[in-house]
Amino acid sequence: MGQQEIRSYLVRRGRTGPTAREARTRLWPVYGLEQLGAYVPQVVEIGFGMGEATAVMAAADPRQLLAVDVHPAGVMALLRRLELAGLTNVRVHEGDAVPLLRELPDGCLEEVRLFFPDPWPKPKHAKRRLVRPTFVALLERLLAPGGLVHLATDRPEYEAHARDAFAAWSVTEDRHGRPETGYERRAHRDGRTAVDLVLRPPT
Repeated sequence: MGQQEIRSYLVRRGRTGPTAREARTRLWPVYGLEQLGAYVPQVVEIGFGMGEATAVMAAADPRQLLAVDVHPAGVMALLRRLELAGLTNVRVHEGDAVPLLRELPDGCLEEVRLFFPDPWPKPKHAKRRLVRPTFVALLERLLAPGGLVHLATDRPEYEAHARDAFAAWSVTEDRHGRPETGYERRAHRDGRTAVDLVLRPPT
């Protein structure tokens, strides 16, 4: 299996009750996106967790946002948040982000958000990290002039890994409008502090 084919995630599938299934059936036609078609977002968020930061940032930013995650519970939570906030500038895709990104035209994205990607901390699993040379090259192709990648992590080893992977890019530490999430609050309780890296490709 080639490196680009190695999955960077494991899907967590919990049980869903009839209320959740009904809500998904009702909301997916409004917010869900199976295939890109003619849709070209300005911002992509990969791995949105329970969608807390996604909804808050989308409410403050009118740009078209494509939010991608593989976990059904998080997808359902975000759909409900979008409905509650009455947002119309977000589309949600459940599945692997990389094949979807490959379909986008060059230079179309203004921002890519990677908030707390799975760190795969064991050395034998490091090859599964989303941030890898092929992924960095894909992002460089997709970003418009002045575009950026916003990566947040609470794992020092992943920060070091990301800085190395994006070594040719400029980097600043900046929350860049990202609100605190439930995951981040749990990390704080466990004694971990988040670092936000704003990365811009070489010009």
